[in-house]
Amino acid sequence: MKGFILIILAIIAAVIVVGGAAAFHVMSESGIGMGDGESNPVSNVIDKVSNVASSDSSGSSDSSSGGSIVDKVSNIVSEEVKFNAQNGEGYYREVTYDDGGFRQYDTETGDLIGSSYESDQDKLPSME
Repeated sequence: MKGFILIILAIIAAVIVVGGAAAFHVMSESGIGMGDGESNPVSNVIDKVSNVASSDSSGSSDSSSGGSIVDKVSNIVSEEVKFNAQNGEGYYREVTYDDGGFRQYDTETGDLIGSSYESDQDKLPSME
């Protein structure tokens, strides 16, 4: 009985090691890593958002936007994909912020299709 338990434990340990190696390989192949600088996708996204935020702040002084894009990205409370029941097909991604506002994006195109923010209303598609 003791030998059987040891064999089971050895099999479990082997599965964990092989699974971990496979997960590491998949993550490194897809570019998901914890490296510094340019190799870190999170740093790349933050850099792009910062560039957009700095160019946006120089273009307009809309006080109703409630802060920079970087502030809004860091204030995300939840993000979920929902079925578009109003359209009867497709899905949209709803992002909720800590101030209670939300934005809805088409999952296929990434276009903004809904928002509770007054500053976004001119960016929404026409209802006509």
